[in-house]
Amino acid sequence: MVQWVYNFGAGAADGRAEMKNLLGGKGANLAEMASIGLPVPPGFTLTTEVCTRFYEDKCTYPTELKGQVAKALARVEERSGQKFGDATNPLLLSVRSGARASMPGMMDTVLNLGLNDWTVAALAKRSGDRRFAYDSYRRFVQMYSDVVLGIELSHFEKLLERAKQRRGVKQDHELVAEDLEKLVMDYKARVHVEIGMDFPEDPHEQLWGAVGAVFNSWMNQRAKTYRQLHDIPESWGTAVNVQAMVFGNMGSDCATGVAFTRNPSNGANDFYGEFLVNAQGEDVVAGIRTPQELTIKARKSHGSDLPSLEEVMPNIFRELCTMRQQLETHYKDMQDIEFTIQQNKLYMLQTRTGKRTAHAALQIAVDMANEGLISKSQALMRLKPELIDQLLHPTLDPKAKKQVIAKGLPASPGAAAGKVVFSADEAVRRAKDGEKVLLVRIETSPDDIHGLHAAEGVLTTRGGMTSHAAVVARGMGRPCVAGAGAVQVDYAAARLSVGSVTVQEGQILTIDGVTGEVILGEVPTVPPQLSGAFGIIMAWADEYRTLQVRANAETPNDARQAKEFGAQGIGLVRTEHMFFDGGRIIAMRNGAGGQGRRRAAEPGAAPRRGAARGESHVGPPGLPPGHHLPRDLRDAGAGHLRGCGRRGQGWRRRAGG
Repeated sequence: MVQWVYNFGAGAADGRAEMKNLLGGKGANLAEMASIGLPVPPGFTLTTEVCTRFYEDKCTYPTELKGQVAKALARVEERSGQKFGDATNPLLLSVRSGARASMPGMMDTVLNLGLNDWTVAALAKRSGDRRFAYDSYRRFVQMYSDVVLGIELSHFEKLLERAKQRRGVKQDHELVAEDLEKLVMDYKARVHVEIGMDFPEDPHEQLWGAVGAVFNSWMNQRAKTYRQLHDIPESWGTAVNVQAMVFGNMGSDCATGVAFTRNPSNGANDFYGEFLVNAQGEDVVAGIRTPQELTIKARKSHGSDLPSLEEVMPNIFRELCTMRQQLETHYKDMQDIEFTIQQNKLYMLQTRTGKRTAHAALQIAVDMANEGLISKSQALMRLKPELIDQLLHPTLDPKAKKQVIAKGLPASPGAAAGKVVFSADEAVRRAKDGEKVLLVRIETSPDDIHGLHAAEGVLTTRGGMTSHAAVVARGMGRPCVAGAGAVQVDYAAARLSVGSVTVQEGQILTIDGVTGEVILGEVPTVPPQLSGAFGIIMAWADEYRTLQVRANAETPNDARQAKEFGAQGIGLVRTEHMFFDGGRIIAMRNGAGGQGRRRAAEPGAAPRRGAARGESHVGPPGLPPGHHLPRDLRDAGAGHLRGCGRRGQGWRRRAGG
C-alpha cells in the first residue's frame, strides 16, 4: 500500500531532510528537526504525491488517505495528550502548505482548527483566559471563511473595525473577551449571509475543508505567478502539514517570531529577526503590529524603544541562540526559522534555507567557508550566476542633494526610484508601458506578488524586517523600505502624505534600502563598487576555473570596466564604435564624401585606420599586452588581440589562443 502520510514529533519522524520532493520543504525539515531533538509540536505530512493525484483525479483523494490520516491524527493525540474535538481537553491544529521549493506566503494556511462553540469553552477553562480563547476563535472563523469558504476578508475587517469603535480602542488586542465573543457571532452571521450555510462546527469537516483548500491553493493566481517568476514546475505540487497548535497569544509569557540565523540583507553573522509578545505568527509577517527586535544590538541599531527578546525573555533567547547554532551546523547554510513561545516554553515551527540578497549570499558563502562549515568549492557552487546581476545595480550618489521626507526599516538593500503607484495592478500596467514605478502599500500581501515583480522597489508603512514585503523583495532583488510609519497612505485619493508633504500617484519618489530613507524626487546614482567578499569569491573561482574570460569592448570606458571586473583581455573590438565619441563622430561625418576625404587629413579629422589602431604592443600591468590598439584603448587597459577582418562597416578583431 502506498504511504500517503508521514508522521513527526516526540524526537522521531518517518521522513528526513532529503525527502523534500515527497514531503515538501516544510514537511522534510519538520521531520529533520524532530529527529535531531529540537522541540517540534507533533504532526503529520500529506505528501506531494497526494496533490498530484488530487489534480489527476478531478480533486478527489486516494481511497487509503482517510484511514491513514485517522491513524496519524490518533498519534498526534497520543503525543500531545489532547483529543481532537474533545469538549474538555481539545486538540487544535494548524494546516499549512509546503512545496519542495520555498514559496513564502503564496499558498494558504489555517490556524486554530478544531474550535467550535464547545471546544472554545474548554480552551477558555484550560487556559484560564477567556479573552485568549475567543481571540483564537474569531481568528479561526475569519481565516477559515477566507481560505476555505471563499468569503472576502473585507466583510470581517469591517466587523472588526466596528467592534473597536464600540469599545473606543484602536488595536485588536485592546478588545475584551465580551467584544470578541460577540464578534464571533457577527462573523458567523456574515458567513450565513454570504453562502447561505452555517459555519461548520464539526472539527473533522473543518480539517478536510482546510486540507482541500491548501491543495487548491497550489493553483491560485499568486502561486502560479510566483512559480513562473522562479521557474518552479507546476507538476511538483505541494504537501500539506497538519500540526498540533502551540499558542503565542496566550498571555505575556507567550510570543511568536521569525528569525534568520544570519543577516539576509548584508550577510553579517548576526542573529536577525523579530517577534511579538502575546501574538500569533501571521501578526509578525503581515505587519499588523510593529514587531520587536530579537537582540539588544538590533534594537539600538534601528532606534527602537520596544524591548528585545534578549531583554524580555533572556532564558528563552539563550535557548534560541543554541538552536540557531545547531541548525546552521546541521544544515551548513543560513536558515530562516519560525518559533513560538507558549507559557515560557520554546517550540520550533519551521526551518528552511533563508532567502538573501546577492551581497548577503556572497558574504555568507565566504564566511562559512572561512569558518570551516563548507569548502571553497561548495561556496562557489551555491552562488547562482544571476546573483551577479544584482551586484551591478547602481547605488545613490552620497554627494547628491536629497530631500528626505520619511525613514523606515532598511528591509532590502539597493536604491530604487519611480513613479508612485498604490496597487499591484497599476504597477503592472505602468511597467508594461515602459514606466519605472515604486509600489507603495500600507502592507503587502501574497496577492501583490505581480506588482512587486513589476516595480523597481517597494515602500510599506507597516511591517518589519521579516514582513511579507521584506522577505519577497529580498528574494527578488528589489529594494524595500518597510514600516515607514510617518507615511500616511490614502488609497481612495491615490496619494500619500508625510506632514505637510503630499505625493500624488505618478509623482516620483526614491527609496534607499540601505538607510531606510524615503526621498522626494529622483536622486542621482553612482556605479557599484565591487570589493570585499566579491573579490574573495572571484579569487577562489580563479583557483577552480579552466576557462579564461575576455570582454567585448571598443571604448576606453568599456576597456577600463572590463579590467576592473577581472577580464583577462578583450576578445572583440568593432572599430566603428570607436568613432561614436562626440568629437570623432563629427569628423567622421565630414569625411564621408569625396571632399571630406581631403579634409580628413586636416587636424581634428577622423583618424585613418592605422592611426585609429595605434602601433604599441604594450599594455598596462594586470592584462596581456595590447596589439595594434588605439592609444586611448591601450591606456585604458585593453588586452592582447590579434587578427583583423572586414565586418560590415568596421573591423573585428578576435582574441588570441
